[in-house]
Amino acid sequence: MSKPRAKMTNSFPGCPVETTLSFLDGKWKGVILYHLVMDGTLRFSELRRRLQAVTQRMLTKQLRELEEHGLVTRTVYPVVPPRVDYALTPLGQSLRPVILVLEQWGSRHVECKDGKRRVIGPEDIVSKASAA
Repeated sequence: MSKPRAKMTNSFPGCPVETTLSFLDGKWKGVILYHLVMDGTLRFSELRRRLQAVTQRMLTKQLRELEEHGLVTRTVYPVVPPRVDYALTPLGQSLRPVILVLEQWGSRHVECKDGKRRVIGPEDIVSKASAA
């Protein structure tokens, strides 16, 4: 039987990479971090608008996990209606270069058209450059 991911991180050469990815593991965490890196503090409702395909329950779960890992802070304001803001902690801010490199790679190697995603290989980049 295979070991759970959390137990494997200390027993193989990719430990630092695996551990880092475990903090980002989840369909929405990377996107949440991206929006907080790019726009700073955001209200829950604003994050929800930016991630239209995520359910409220899933967004809450992903934000709580990021908070547990110390990457995001949650500030609740005692007003009616309730206001909850999310921001990156200093530890979360330290992921800024990682998130920006992921954005650059995606901009260069992923094409989103007609509701479909396609990976652009190096040969496609060369042929686009020579055609221009």
